[in-house]
Amino acid sequence: MNKTRNQDYCEVVGRGTAEEPLIMAVADGHGSAVHARSHLGSRYAVDLFVDEARRFGQLAQPRGDGRPPSLAWLMHYAEHAFPRQLVSSWREKVLRHWARTSSHEEPHTSENDKLLLYGSTLVGAVLTPRLFAAWQLGDGELTVITDTGTVTAPLAPAEADLGDETESLCTPEAWLRVRTHWAPVTAPSRAPRLVALSTDGLSKSFASDRGFLQFMAGMDARLTGDGADTVRAVLPEWLAKASQHSGDDTTLAAAWNTAAATAATAAKT
Repeated sequence: MNKTRNQDYCEVVGRGTAEEPLIMAVADGHGSAVHARSHLGSRYAVDLFVDEARRFGQLAQPRGDGRPPSLAWLMHYAEHAFPRQLVSSWREKVLRHWARTSSHEEPHTSENDKLLLYGSTLVGAVLTPRLFAAWQLGDGELTVITDTGTVTAPLAPAEADLGDETESLCTPEAWLRVRTHWAPVTAPSRAPRLVALSTDGLSKSFASDRGFLQFMAGMDARLTGDGADTVRAVLPEWLAKASQHSGDDTTLAAAWNTAAATAATAAKT
């Protein structure tokens, strides 16, 4: 972190099983005076994403004898219903908080100005034995290393944002600006080896996108060679250095598929 108050928030829950889908989310509050409550907006974004992702996981892998919906139906839900419900829930939560805490402050403040106070980006992902799906609004990165070791950034925008401008949960009709990644898992061995979500403070610490992707490939190699405990111990130092370079809060949430890593190692020997 590099500001007086860290605007980032993150959460990782679950194991990637049918009963406990892996759910990951990171959010970056905008932090300027116009977005004075964005540290709350980012936390609400992550908490609400986790709630919505749990419901999505239950749809994808219903318990009992319930027949799961088709992948086509789930994809349509992920691309349309999920973003709309998430943004709607965030707006409702933000406006309720403003109503509770600002009754004596500018009673004629417009709804858009209220939402601006809490502005935040969001990157989130869900992994089940059946599918891998992810969503992004605004800057930040989803990095995926496939079972074959290919490093990808599937939600990278076609064009980079200009300056510090970025899409946000406080943007009008924000659900239309959510980018979605959809990847059915055809076999356990084909699940991603590494899934990493990060706020833009990390990628901005590198001179180029290539340098950032090389860092992620190096982290995967370090995990394979030294194990998760070693990487977990040095990660705070890595992020602190990145924050110094970028001048921004820096958050990384990553999940490493040990089974896939073991298979990859065996394939190389």
